[in-house]
Amino acid sequence: MNKSSIAKLDRQYSDHELLEKTVPKDPFPLFHHWFTQAAKARLLDPHAMVLSTVGPTGKVSSRVVLLKALDQRGFVFFTNYQSRKGKDLGRHSHTSLLFYWSELGRQVRVEGKAVKVSSKESDDYFATRPHGSQLSAWASHQSAVVPNRQVLEKRMAELEEKYKDKKVPRPPHWGGYRVLPDAVEFWSGRRNRLHDRLLYRKKGESWKIERLAP
Repeated sequence: MNKSSIAKLDRQYSDHELLEKTVPKDPFPLFHHWFTQAAKARLLDPHAMVLSTVGPTGKVSSRVVLLKALDQRGFVFFTNYQSRKGKDLGRHSHTSLLFYWSELGRQVRVEGKAVKVSSKESDDYFATRPHGSQLSAWASHQSAVVPNRQVLEKRMAELEEKYKDKKVPRPPHWGGYRVLPDAVEFWSGRRNRLHDRLLYRKKGESWKIERLAP
């Protein structure tokens, strides 16, 4: 595809309005509503979200992770604490999340601080993972350089033999983070690029709603 072809890629969004007078006072009920609609629409991986972190030199990196829990405190995902994102969050806990549901013309951006969930929360979730996914949490030294694919497959085979018909414990370097939001933006695509953007900002125990220009 050449440059001119890329420049011509475009879409006209449907006109689903997002108005201050119709939204709840805090962002969580609205997120639940949008997330439920995305799930009911049978979108592929509606719980996928882009997580961005800051490295030791100030460079930003992003990757897709999966939302695994949500409550009034924040958004939960699980990972290897020794991975690049884990090390980034250990040094600099401020982060952002981005949900994008293209077919619905909606996105949600979250800014906040990532804190580790309790060991019990991590244990409880790890116990629900498929056996193979539990083993891979041990087999993969996430973000480390490996010489080839065979090294990973060898580790996995050894673990399959070790834990055959046995309970797999959670690795101590693996667990969850909860992103505690201080800002949540809801974006709804509108015609002629006059999109609706409502930003919730945390003010003490309450939230302030602001409209942003598209």
